[in-house]
Amino acid sequence: MTKEKSWAPFADYIVRFSLPDDPSGAGGWSPLVTDSQPWFQLDLRDRMEVTAVATQGRYDSSDWVSSYMLLYSDTGRAWKQYRQEDGRLPGNMNSEAVVQNKLSHSIRTRFLRLLPLDWNPSGWLGLRVEVYGCGYKSDVADFDGRSSLLYRFNQKSMSTVKDVVSLRFKSRQAEGVLLHGEGQRGDYITLELHRGRLAFFVAFPITSTPDVAVSLGSLLDDQHWHSVLIERFNKQVNLTVDSHTQHFRTKGEGDSLEVDYELSFGGIPLPGKPGTFIRKNFHGCIENLYYNGINIIDLAKRRKPQIYSVGNVTFSCSQPQLVATTFVSSSASFLSLPATAAAAGSEEAGFSLRFQFRTWNADGLLLSVRLAPEPQRVELQISGSRLRLTLHTSAQQKSQVSTGHNVNDGLWHSVTLDTRDQQISLTLDDEAASAIEPWQQLQAQGDFYLGGCPSEGCGHPTPAAFQGCMRLIHINGVLMNLLHVQQGSLGRYHALQFDTCGIRDRCLPNYCEHGGQCSQTWSAFRCDCSGTGHTGATCHNALYEPSCEAYKLTGSSSGYYSIDPDGSGPLGPARVYCNMTGELAVWTVLDHSSSAPVRVQGSSPQKPYIMRFNYSASPEQLRAIVTGSEQCQQEVVYRCRKSRLFNIKDGTPMSWWLDQAGERRTYWGGFLPGVQQCSCGLQENCQDMNYFCNCDAATNSWSNDTGVLSYKDHLPVSQIVIGDTNRTGSEAVYRVGALRCYGDKSTWNAASFYQESSYLHFPTLQAELGSDISFYFKTSAPSGVFLENLGLKDFIRVELSSPSAVAFSFDVGNGPAVLTVKSHVPLNDRQWHYVRAERGVQEASLQVDQLPLRFLEAPADAHVRLQLNSQLFVGGTASRQRGFLGCIRTLAINGVHFNLEERARMTPGGSSSLCHNRGRCIEKSSGYVCDCSQSAYGGPSCREEVSVSFDSESSVTYTFQEPFSVMQNRSSQASSVSRESSRARENVAFSFLTSQRPAMLLSVSTFSQQYIAVILATNGSLQIWYHLLADQDPDVFVPIRQNLADGRLHKIRIHREAKDVYVQVNLVATRHCRDPVHREVREAGLRGFVGCLSSVQFNHLAPLKVALLHRGSSLLSIRGALEESNCVALAESATSHSLLGKGPLESPASSRRSARTERGACSGRFSPSEAHPEVPGAAFPGVPRREQERGCGTCWRASEGAREGGREGAGLPGMPQREGE
Repeated sequence: MTKEKSWAPFADYIVRFSLPDDPSGAGGWSPLVTDSQPWFQLDLRDRMEVTAVATQGRYDSSDWVSSYMLLYSDTGRAWKQYRQEDGRLPGNMNSEAVVQNKLSHSIRTRFLRLLPLDWNPSGWLGLRVEVYGCGYKSDVADFDGRSSLLYRFNQKSMSTVKDVVSLRFKSRQAEGVLLHGEGQRGDYITLELHRGRLAFFVAFPITSTPDVAVSLGSLLDDQHWHSVLIERFNKQVNLTVDSHTQHFRTKGEGDSLEVDYELSFGGIPLPGKPGTFIRKNFHGCIENLYYNGINIIDLAKRRKPQIYSVGNVTFSCSQPQLVATTFVSSSASFLSLPATAAAAGSEEAGFSLRFQFRTWNADGLLLSVRLAPEPQRVELQISGSRLRLTLHTSAQQKSQVSTGHNVNDGLWHSVTLDTRDQQISLTLDDEAASAIEPWQQLQAQGDFYLGGCPSEGCGHPTPAAFQGCMRLIHINGVLMNLLHVQQGSLGRYHALQFDTCGIRDRCLPNYCEHGGQCSQTWSAFRCDCSGTGHTGATCHNALYEPSCEAYKLTGSSSGYYSIDPDGSGPLGPARVYCNMTGELAVWTVLDHSSSAPVRVQGSSPQKPYIMRFNYSASPEQLRAIVTGSEQCQQEVVYRCRKSRLFNIKDGTPMSWWLDQAGERRTYWGGFLPGVQQCSCGLQENCQDMNYFCNCDAATNSWSNDTGVLSYKDHLPVSQIVIGDTNRTGSEAVYRVGALRCYGDKSTWNAASFYQESSYLHFPTLQAELGSDISFYFKTSAPSGVFLENLGLKDFIRVELSSPSAVAFSFDVGNGPAVLTVKSHVPLNDRQWHYVRAERGVQEASLQVDQLPLRFLEAPADAHVRLQLNSQLFVGGTASRQRGFLGCIRTLAINGVHFNLEERARMTPGGSSSLCHNRGRCIEKSSGYVCDCSQSAYGGPSCREEVSVSFDSESSVTYTFQEPFSVMQNRSSQASSVSRESSRARENVAFSFLTSQRPAMLLSVSTFSQQYIAVILATNGSLQIWYHLLADQDPDVFVPIRQNLADGRLHKIRIHREAKDVYVQVNLVATRHCRDPVHREVREAGLRGFVGCLSSVQFNHLAPLKVALLHRGSSLLSIRGALEESNCVALAESATSHSLLGKGPLESPASSRRSARTERGACSGRFSPSEAHPEVPGAAFPGVPRREQERGCGTCWRASEGAREGGREGAGLPGMPQREGE
């Protein structure tokens, strides 16, 4: 049925249809009730570019279409479905509202067909249509399979470093060359169709490396237009076919592509033999063909001398009548053609049948026909991907032949069945015929059933029906006109779609992850996950645990394991050794290719010895393992004789090693990054104190510079270079040990939520096609939302829906879907419970603890993309209702672990812990303990001040384990979960009490003369000095001008981010208080500090605490006497003395006496100015990190619990408030 009425000019970019004689737009289209397959078709008179379609119901009626399928065609015969998500477009809910569907990609077509799918159940179908778009013009060339166009260069050859080729094509066959060029050096470029896919070859002059072949697209021989774009710059190439792009890099030498004489389009002519071609030519049409901005077809149409035509190339696209029919149902589709059609075409006995088919299904009935004499019949079917012909001579007897392989490959296959000449012969494509020889002549009786056979037609069980496409059906050499079938004048049919082949490649795009192999049927795809290390419907789920610590939690013992450090992320599993013999630490050990000692001789700086280490994991896997570990180390054994590590004259390295990123490192085991020394230099015990490494003394006896590298950002060692063993008697022996890491930073990363309105928020979840969410929770609340992310209509949510049930719900556009797992015991029992929820394009699943896994299959051909646009809420919702009360830990989404602890510190009211001031709560079987190792405070809950009294002769110097610049960036990363630039920043906090002025409170300096100093000036005002650029004067900030050397306790916070400085003094915050004061810091430094310092925190370090608790640390240098004190008690004592008429601080001696009497505290000076600062580190030797279970444990408290501690002052950006202040 075609309706073409009431046209507005398309030059206005709109086409409207209502009724021809009603300018008001009343009326509309409505089919007859007896029309079983109605459709509405528009002829735009010429090819146009359509961008949107709008619909209304029939005017003033109960007739409308609520969903429809949109098809398009250049000829009005061969149709293609426009696909947008589930393939159907939403229509109307009443007769008057206009619903417009903007097409995600425009279509260039002449004919449009709307196929109603759903309509008003209380009325009938009715349509008014409006089409939006614009005119479309193109230059077209038609190639007949024996022709081509040659574009000849002005010079002998063309050498390019950049190429852009664009074109659109539609093909009548699955093979054919579209573009080819080659050069005498061995360069060439080829674009061709192969088995319905587009293959691209490009090669530069090469020696042993093969050329690059990239295949993209599928089913490109469907006689519809496809677009191609090739972009090359040097060796980088982007190939785009329709909406799919592949990026790759070519091999070979050089960056230029050199092509001699000409480029050919449509075929590869044999030189010297016009009309003879090397490979199969393209048969179809090409339009808008551009090579580096040159319109090739336009030049050919104007007969320009650069273009030479081979064969018959015309400039309009011929329209073949290869019209296909789709068999939709695997149980009900069939096409019945009467046997009289065979008799009408031939006087001979027997019959012949010829047709073409394409499918993805490995089984299906193609043909069934009854024969005379009965009960004989012939069946032709696809069985196990082969074509099988069966002659049934009786109920028990039959004869069979099979031919072909993999006939369900989605390509067109030709079949001929002939029962003449006293045999039944079967021919598939170009293969030799297979035959069955019956004992008598066969004659068709009844109808030919193609694609399936209803029970009333066959009267016996038949195989599953064929799902796929057929075309060019000939009976006795006569082409069957399927338009007559569609109109009801020939044969019968059921569940067919005429004039279109509805085959889809469900493996494009390939939803199988981690290298899984995609295979498909007509209606679904499946993934073979063998060898990927992953499992699940799309190979999304990791088979292995993410770390050795996770294996230990499952009860495993030491041994070799495969770990997947990023879970469902892109990385695969790595083989490691898990050492679980330690009481606390679980070590992950990764071996490499050269673990035995190696002797080196004869190397020089000009020709050094080089050894590269290949680990049992890829560089990406190594980086993930190191990043996710608490600490890593690698031993480097180095013994030498007359072999130096550094040139003693100018310090030039003569040996070095490369880190994981390939950067050269010149520090050696036991020492710190950024300084060219060995461990003996730090410990001041080198054999010759004139050198910083034992080997640099170059003695005739063996020396040893063995040590352990422990700055994990540089690990593992990827290469070692030794360059001073070429002198007489000179040699070195080295051994690089395995990479050893311990601690899983994510396992006990936790946050607790103590109010129903509390939540943590993160950036929008990136989970369009799939996501997996896993975490542990504990609670005593009956319900609450663990996680939620919303879109305009779509959403995803995981919640505790009742005390014994977890629910996973989402909506991707098909309506809400809910998965629920119910437990036979309560889940709000204050014990840890595991949850894993996954949604993919094929199914969703939910797992809780060890309860049975629940699955929900995704509807076929439905929406698959989850469209979200709000923030991800953890522990609550956007509405701040139904929030979760309890603790969540180890949250991971798509293999990415979320830092809940850091986000909780940045979110006011987001979480609470019984451990304060950066302390970490560690769960025990009967309670919890607080790990205060990264806190400047001590005590059971990290709330007790760590204070030290200083006199004029005492100081503390702390040597960083990592470069100052690294600490700045690390502080930046640690204090920001969002993707901010890693600008240099510091966080400093401390308290002090003194009566001395001027005074040096704290300084940080580097070898390059950079420094930060916090002092009290002569007038007692606080000054902060930044000298970060050697050629400029220091910047000085004076946040407060009052005298702070008043014997009272003052609390200071400083946060610098790039050029902005935020300072908080006694809970009063100021910003960027720059003052052009240029006094020397030296005066304050010479005076030192007399008084009490407390709770000193510099970024993630607590140096004063280390000085008290670990005085033997090699990172410390302590001068004078240090006495533990209590600044708060001392301040209170000073206040009471002042009330009695005494001075606020009498003398250092009396201060010390007071401190001893009060069993507490005093103050001091932290001065890393004497340290080696371009040197960094996060852990303090002798302060082992606790490796017990980290998490909330019983550190959760209910919402009614009051917040402990005193008032909270104005906060500083990037610095979490210390509790108790």
